[in-house]
Amino acid sequence: MSFRWLKPYMPRSLFGRATLILLLPVITLLLVVSVVFIQRHFEGVTQQMTQTVSREIIAVMGDGGRPPEDLLGQELAQTLDIELNVVAKADIPVTDTRRWFDFSGVVVIREFKNMFPDLQVVELPDDDLVRMYFMRGGQGIELLFDRRRVSARQPHQLLVNMIFFGVLMTVISYFYLRNQLRPITRLAQAAEAFGRGRNLPYRPAGAVEVRAAGGAFLDMRARIERQIEQRTLMLSGVSHDLRTPLTRLRLGLAMLDEEEAEPMLRDVEDMQRLLDGFLAFARGVHEGEAEPVDPIALVRQIVEDAQRNQFDVTLSEVSGEGEINLRGGSIRRAVENLISNAVRYGSRAEVSVVLTEKSLRIRVEDDGPGIPAESREEAIKPFTRLEPARNQNRGTGVGLGLSIVLDVARAHGGTLRLGQSDRLGGLQADIVIAR
Repeated sequence: MSFRWLKPYMPRSLFGRATLILLLPVITLLLVVSVVFIQRHFEGVTQQMTQTVSREIIAVMGDGGRPPEDLLGQELAQTLDIELNVVAKADIPVTDTRRWFDFSGVVVIREFKNMFPDLQVVELPDDDLVRMYFMRGGQGIELLFDRRRVSARQPHQLLVNMIFFGVLMTVISYFYLRNQLRPITRLAQAAEAFGRGRNLPYRPAGAVEVRAAGGAFLDMRARIERQIEQRTLMLSGVSHDLRTPLTRLRLGLAMLDEEEAEPMLRDVEDMQRLLDGFLAFARGVHEGEAEPVDPIALVRQIVEDAQRNQFDVTLSEVSGEGEINLRGGSIRRAVENLISNAVRYGSRAEVSVVLTEKSLRIRVEDDGPGIPAESREEAIKPFTRLEPARNQNRGTGVGLGLSIVLDVARAHGGTLRLGQSDRLGGLQADIVIAR
């Protein structure tokens, strides 16, 4: 049996589902006990008491042959606390009456009707009185007695106690459950913050399983941080050590003739560019803490700086307003990489920013050759250069530009999406970050 149709109506959070698991059995138990109590105990007791009173009425009323006047003033009726009155036929009500919530009244009326064929009407106006109307010898007889003789006293006490203690235990369980789920919530917050490049203080707490998961998360976070630190130190050290021989080569080439040294100087500059790429990749995205930044103002400043560098780039679309927690330096490097790639492999670039309540999207489009759909996943990997798709004569690189952009996006809890530009026909690169 498939329950997929039920999933849209179920709570999405763990706390909501746990609360549902807690409340569903309690409410079901209350309903089952209430129905059983009403149908079995409550109805059975009322039926038994009604039958007992019916025998007393038979003893007072006789077999039906006695005239109504002889029934009045009987000592037996007074002993049984039953009042008899003769009424006109016109004074007898037309239909039985009871209050809408008087469930025992249904049983009382049904049992009296079964016991007395000549019974005309039964009135149950309140919890204190029962009126019964008979027709004897063409005259009406009104019979009155205490309602408590046919109904259990305070039958609602069981339901009241059951509901009260059910609600009380549910509230206690609710707070206990919330206290047990709080460590899981803190673990999820710490994991989400680490995915965005921030370290929240976290200490394992809660049940044994939650503590084990928290300890595993701390170990994983420490290993990832050590790995990032080792990568950064390694690449920074290698890049830094290579700068010294490059500087010596540049000084040596300066002593040669310009025509003879020009090709070798270009090679040295290419090597310097590669080292700069390694250093940018080594620095990664862990530069400072995230702080509130106006992304629209930041991107507008990046575009203006690119225009001053003689890049053909424009800010085509701006939507939304507000601030979002970002590492401004990392975002700047990512957008600058996309713009640099766009003007390197195309003739112009367009940048757009869309800020909504849920996400931030920074889009860079160019009119270059683009990247085929089957090669886009490969293009974002480190040290990847797509010769068939991008014209390498337009510039050299180590293949880390898109990889750095992806790292920046992931460090902010987002991603990098590559596609085909509908307006310019080249590559469309989107940095999407959830708010």
